[in-house]
Amino acid sequence: MAEPGDLGLPGEGVRGEGSHLWRGPTWQVPPEASTHLCGCGTAGGTGDTIFALSSAPGRCGVAVIRASGPGSAGLLRSLTGTPGPPPPRVLALRRIRDPRSAETLDRGLVVWFPGPNSFTGEDCAELHVHGGPAVVSGVLQALGRLPGLRPAEPGEFTRRAFAHGKLDLTAAEGLRDLIAAETEAQRRQALRQMEGDLGRLYQRWSHALTQALAHLEAYIDFSEDDNVEEEVLARVAVTVRALLQEIRGHLRDGRRGELLRGGVRAVIAGPPNVGKSSLLNLLCRRPAAIVSPSAGTTRDVLEVALDIGGYPLLLSDTAGLRRAADPVEREGVRRARERLCQADLVLAVLDATSVSPTPAALGAALAALEPPPGTPCVLVLNKADLLGGPRGATPAQGPPATLLSCKTGEGLEALLELLAQQLAQLCGDPLSGWPSLTQSRHSRHLGACAAALGRFGDLGDSGDLALAAEQLRLARRELGRITGHVGAEDVLDIIFRDFCVGK
Repeated sequence: MAEPGDLGLPGEGVRGEGSHLWRGPTWQVPPEASTHLCGCGTAGGTGDTIFALSSAPGRCGVAVIRASGPGSAGLLRSLTGTPGPPPPRVLALRRIRDPRSAETLDRGLVVWFPGPNSFTGEDCAELHVHGGPAVVSGVLQALGRLPGLRPAEPGEFTRRAFAHGKLDLTAAEGLRDLIAAETEAQRRQALRQMEGDLGRLYQRWSHALTQALAHLEAYIDFSEDDNVEEEVLARVAVTVRALLQEIRGHLRDGRRGELLRGGVRAVIAGPPNVGKSSLLNLLCRRPAAIVSPSAGTTRDVLEVALDIGGYPLLLSDTAGLRRAADPVEREGVRRARERLCQADLVLAVLDATSVSPTPAALGAALAALEPPPGTPCVLVLNKADLLGGPRGATPAQGPPATLLSCKTGEGLEALLELLAQQLAQLCGDPLSGWPSLTQSRHSRHLGACAAALGRFGDLGDSGDLALAAEQLRLARRELGRITGHVGAEDVLDIIFRDFCVGK
């Protein structure tokens, strides 16, 4: 965000020192923008006050220092020398001073978010200062000398937001993924999860389970008094069967969300000296791998991260697959085979001059590489510039194939388009349909939930309603562990420790 006066905005839009509020346009943050998702917090919060640099470290135009806790208003008074904080959610120009020496550290913007209308649900303050290391260090040191303030732990702001009901664990994970997103598809998926789509789906399932459990327990307790209709059990069974079908369908998503979040692992495989390393260099547009006319140059696995059509691709160059006499090359081939078994996508590179472009010949050449069963493959017929005469089209049958010349770059656009299609099939559209599973812990808890619902059906058929009700409780507990509404303590540290300090 730009700053006023000497920070990049017209000085005439600022009142004199002491009031420092914007005129002409007024920069004011609406309350709903500062309240992340829904929920209620406790104004002021409890315990100590934390602070941290919230923007990226290093030199920048503007650095944002954030604080949260009951001492937020006090730190604004101490650092600005004013009797109180500015009006809520209004950016105000202040001279920021060291509270001990009264030395001016910088002139910047401050903003005050009284709880519960803040990200954490507590009283919060932000200081927008020049992004030089000396300025940031001076302000952080001044904050550290104030009583009751301490530096924040990684993810502590988001953890406080969770504690105050501002977001559930799935939204917190979405926020973490949004910060880490490097491609458009990753951003879309993370934003959708952060805004609560996944959490609302699980909450709907949890609500259905709660209702079914309440009806079942009412039948157990009051059926002998004829106060509960006989149809209650049938309705509960229908609800549970429908829910079990939905959860199983959600689990059968082909790991789309996880692949999009972590990146699709693609392996370049093929015989020696067919241009595998040249293909890696062509795709990443830099000489990442050593290229030599001698066969067997690549010995170790080399991995690069790419953005193909908005989807994340982790591309690995591997040693040529052959029977090797040299022990070092043998180890390289072993590592290539190992990485091939872990692949989500295989780029099988073949020499276009030595293989017939017929489905049978291409299928045999691909089978010789022994790709993992069921793993999608793309055939890259390299050295197309050496083909004499007219070039025929690649066969429509079998795995998708394309002609390429790593030397001239001819065929690169067709390969990129083919890769984007494959990635879209593997990762899906993050904006359509149900939100995807993005974490292995979600799959684990949903699997346990589905197992409990399956046992409910077996016990209900046998007439043991008390044990059947216990299975509904177990299923509901597993759903609650995903969102953090039940038994969340054992996963909180794992989720929040991966955040940056200022978040």
